[in-house]
Amino acid sequence: MANSASGMAVLDECKLKFLELKVKRNYRYIVFKIENQEVVVEKLGNPQDGYDDFTASLPANECRYAVYDFDFTTNENCQKSKIFFVAWSPDISKVRMKMVYASSKDKFKRELEGIQVELQATDPSEMSLDIVKARAL
Repeated sequence: MANSASGMAVLDECKLKFLELKVKRNYRYIVFKIENQEVVVEKLGNPQDGYDDFTASLPANECRYAVYDFDFTTNENCQKSKIFFVAWSPDISKVRMKMVYASSKDKFKRELEGIQVELQATDPSEMSLDIVKARAL
């Protein structure tokens, strides 16, 4: 199912793994990459992985999409969880790669029903744990 604007296909595996993260909580995070005009699953994070494991899984010089299941405690002391969509586009990645990821992002994100917060980051400081916590509340 290719997007006419970007020509990008989203493999069913992407939607299936996202559903497993959302419903069954089989994964803490999923990293997606664009390969041969398709969005594919690159890495699945174990449920016990932490936020540092997630950020370490993103390449320093290439764009990626990712989802992260963030557990937190509210100010009222309630345990909650929110699913973050991260559009990772490092400043040092190639311009063409940034353009492809940017033009395909909205369509891909629409395929993943249940995203609650979106983050765009060009360097690790833009997706620090403090920022994620602030966006979750």
